[in-house]
Amino acid sequence: MHPFLQIGFLCMVEKNKFNFIYKRFAYTFLLWIGISFGFSGCKKDDAEVLPGEETGPYELKTPRNFGDYIIPADNPLTKEGVALGRMLFYEKKLSNNNTISCASCHQQEKAFTDGKALSPGSESILGKRSTMSLANLLWAKRFFWDARATSLEQQALIPIQDPVEMHQTLEQAVAKLQQTAEYPTKFKLVFGSDVITAENIAKALAQFERILISADSKYDRYLAKKYQPTPQELNGESLFFTHPIAGSLRGGNCGDCHGGFLTTLGNFHNNGLDTDFADIGLEVTTGKATDKGKFKAPTLRNIALTAPYMHDGRFQTLEEVLDHYNEHVQMSTTLDPLIIQASNETSAPGAPIKLFLTDQEKKDIISFLHLLTDSTFITDNRFSDPFKK
Repeated sequence: MHPFLQIGFLCMVEKNKFNFIYKRFAYTFLLWIGISFGFSGCKKDDAEVLPGEETGPYELKTPRNFGDYIIPADNPLTKEGVALGRMLFYEKKLSNNNTISCASCHQQEKAFTDGKALSPGSESILGKRSTMSLANLLWAKRFFWDARATSLEQQALIPIQDPVEMHQTLEQAVAKLQQTAEYPTKFKLVFGSDVITAENIAKALAQFERILISADSKYDRYLAKKYQPTPQELNGESLFFTHPIAGSLRGGNCGDCHGGFLTTLGNFHNNGLDTDFADIGLEVTTGKATDKGKFKAPTLRNIALTAPYMHDGRFQTLEEVLDHYNEHVQMSTTLDPLIIQASNETSAPGAPIKLFLTDQEKKDIISFLHLLTDSTFITDNRFSDPFKK
């Protein structure tokens, strides 16, 4: 080949090699940039997402017949928020001496109660009221026996600070969680900051509590035409929801306070436990004498699992509860009018208040109450202790 042609050919080859290398470098550089930005976009505020950790909106499935519910705009349900709330619910560091958690008094196998009349706190001091179930709080508007909280976020922080319960300041609770290896990262994933606050503790706990939905009992299956109740259970249902009219309509008068598919109307009543009140109930919150002795009518879902009963746990069995309403109601100035008016037989003026249910009718009502047990709710792994392997 002519020398000049040889030189030209070599120059052309080298130029092509340079272009190839340049293009390859540019492509690799741009790919690296894209991957870097892509991965950073997958993180929530640069928080580390661990393998197997789910993030994003939480898909909440609720029964249509339960009605509308409210989730605060500033605390939407997320998978990571519910997971953090679940951890905090079982976290003993929220108590002053690291001995109890929310779950100590709200045990899943007992429909998130504890089977005790009065619950001991972190220092073994008994509270003055029985532990309430946490089932279906998504539909509740007022919390505790005396309505002292009006949101789950507000409710969540009260037991932590209560000197009889977890006996810890919010500042102490925050500091203890902040010093751990895992919680700052978890809070950053949920709320965008690894600086833990009491407000965000409350929000996470509330998110977890909102998913505690009980809607798979035999009663729910019956409503969905997937279970056929016995004649006794059907009669118990009828009695449960019927306000009695002496001489014409027999009923147990339960639905006046525990009505609807949730088996609670969310209201507060004096149900005739006492004539004088050591615990004045709702009056503590409202300051109104007309609220003396009134307490929240809780849901009766899973009621067969949540003994003992009433705000002070005075009744050990459902039979004792039915006996109270049937023949032991105590008169007082704030006694609920729906109880005063309810009777299956006509009584003389001034006579003791009685329902006059037969023994069989009481058994039928109790058989219906057992229909409200939801075995799925008490075994659902989503609600269980995440620290147990």
